[in-house]
Amino acid sequence: MKKVMATGTFDLLHPGHGIYLNEAKKLGGKDAKLYVVIARDSTVEKRKRYPIVGEQQRLELVKMIKGVDEAYLGNENGDFLKIVEEINPDIIAIGADQRHDITKLQKAINKRGLKAKVERVKAYHNAELDSSCKIIKKIKKMDFKGKINDNCD
Repeated sequence: MKKVMATGTFDLLHPGHGIYLNEAKKLGGKDAKLYVVIARDSTVEKRKRYPIVGEQQRLELVKMIKGVDEAYLGNENGDFLKIVEEINPDIIAIGADQRHDITKLQKAINKRGLKAKVERVKAYHNAELDSSCKIIKKIKKMDFKGKINDNCD
């Protein structure tokens, strides 16, 4: 059984997240286990992004996704490889739209003496709202003209 690790913010879940996680798990073969690491709010905010949904709720949602075997919050101490050491995956799956330098990440993993191989998922859900940022931008542009259901107590 191979362990596959996938990482991300997973803010405003959409089909692209599901495709990424399904494809990540496939990298490990038939009996793979998928471990998902959700970025901490503080980590995301360092990149000048601000999650709409808090880290605990994002963690809960990811745990509910079919195919996810275990999910964790990432480390806040700046050592992003610490969780990799703890989970000890065979494969680290990078999403098709994630901006990680695979070569640089693989070198850091090797330098730490870890066995994980970094692989990029190729499948991508290409749609109008295929990222959390696009969903947020669309909401900001919308003119609801009194159509908002404000009966949300």
